[in-house]
Amino acid sequence: MTDATASRPLSPVTRALRHRVDDAGARPAVTPLYRTSAYEADSPFFYHRKSNPNVAELEEAVATLEGARHGVVVASGMAAVDLALDRLPAGGALVINRLVYGCTYRLCQTLGARRGWRVLALDLADPEQWRRMPDGTGLVLFETPTNPFLQTVPIRPLAEFVHVRHPGALVVVDNTWATPLCQQPLALGADMSLHSGTKYLSGHSDAMSGLLLTDRDDLAEALRADRFYRGAVLAPEVAWLTRRSLQTLPVRLAAQGAATRRIVAFLESRPEVERVWYPLVDGEQLRDYGALIFFRFSTPTMGCYERFRAALTLFGSGTAMAAVTSMVAQPYTGSHASMTPAEKAAIGLDTAVVRLSIGLEDPADLMADLGRALVQSAVGPEGA
Repeated sequence: MTDATASRPLSPVTRALRHRVDDAGARPAVTPLYRTSAYEADSPFFYHRKSNPNVAELEEAVATLEGARHGVVVASGMAAVDLALDRLPAGGALVINRLVYGCTYRLCQTLGARRGWRVLALDLADPEQWRRMPDGTGLVLFETPTNPFLQTVPIRPLAEFVHVRHPGALVVVDNTWATPLCQQPLALGADMSLHSGTKYLSGHSDAMSGLLLTDRDDLAEALRADRFYRGAVLAPEVAWLTRRSLQTLPVRLAAQGAATRRIVAFLESRPEVERVWYPLVDGEQLRDYGALIFFRFSTPTMGCYERFRAALTLFGSGTAMAAVTSMVAQPYTGSHASMTPAEKAAIGLDTAVVRLSIGLEDPADLMADLGRALVQSAVGPEGA
């Protein structure tokens, strides 16, 4: 009985289930999509919740661009912000910049209330404000250029100040709007840099991700452990898409940046526009810039943004930005909707401020579209 059982050939069902193609010599031109949740026990990946070859390749590529030793990819930009904030223990002090993405601001306030943090929003573009950081400051978080208004927060002097006055505190820079090609916070003294990979790195409005970068082994280990236990790893399909898109980032950014500069000059020449915000490209901290700008209507009347948006034909109005297609948004009701009217007023944000994301369309077409829409925006309610 035993010998007969041992010599019995495997059934077709078993053979089909256990069959694996031998791809050792396939040598694909690009890394294939690893749509598998499990690996053999001796694999360095072990289980997709730990990592995945597509995830690892994306981490290595972005880390290379930013000059970082470690990259950690998570499911969204806000997941990256959350993991960074989790480095601050309960009862600590968190300092954020007063100009920051509305959801980041709200997350800081919400987590601060839960964890007993002292949360202080300062104007970190002003070195005089740095002295207001409280004793026990454990983490300083800011974007540069800022959202909104594209102000510059000086990374190197601020990081030096924090590390001297608050030893052990972490300096975390949201580098989404600059991209790794234009700004490298770690080289300027930051402890962590993070990105919403949904924006420039993906660039096609079809993949959401977040990335954290650091040179510190201890931080990278802690971030990966948190990702594993929280299940925040990125899906392989999204990692593959983002890695593919990353290969065109330099050419996309160059074309978008050139178009954006033309559109900034165009808007500055228009009587319907009071002010245009474009960041300081100093060649040292910020070496170049891409596609995101703000402007304010010169004579904001009731419904001026709605008329402007309705008249546009080449600008979408969704939540995408820094992508290949141009987009328009009202930060007051969009990116900063989670802030109260008083909080928005405190940073100078009102309904007359508009955000544009410039895509890869012909700049002449975009300027013609904007010109027509600006004329319509200036028509008062009585003439609408």
